[in-house]
Amino acid sequence: MRDGNGMRVARFGIGIVAVAVIGMGLGAGHAAAGAPIAQPDQGRVGVALSHDETAAIAGGPLPAVVSMFVPLSRMGAGLHPDTNIYKDDKGGVHASLRQVVMEAADHPDGSVIVYFNAPGTRGGRVLDIYQAWD
Repeated sequence: MRDGNGMRVARFGIGIVAVAVIGMGLGAGHAAAGAPIAQPDQGRVGVALSHDETAAIAGGPLPAVVSMFVPLSRMGAGLHPDTNIYKDDKGGVHASLRQVVMEAADHPDGSVIVYFNAPGTRGGRVLDIYQAWD
């Protein structure tokens, strides 16, 4: 059941996550925190992080902070085909946010794209993260 307060909490949580990702990117020593991505037709906005930004986030407190506000059941992960992370036959990813980010960061050209989903979209997921490397 949704009410005005619940929607405010969801927006507040998404805002905290967005600010944390942007702040960590800036703290990684870059002038800008990733490349913004807007997909209004899919109800989400995101940021494509560089390898250095991905590594900084993997080694910092951000994954734990995000997990305090967004439970794993509200996160989705798009794993690279060469991942070592276990994915069950129903598509469930059995890893923490830190493990998903760290696996990408462990590759010389590895990075992640993080999407923040509008409330009530994408199966109720608040955050989706996709790994990338060559």
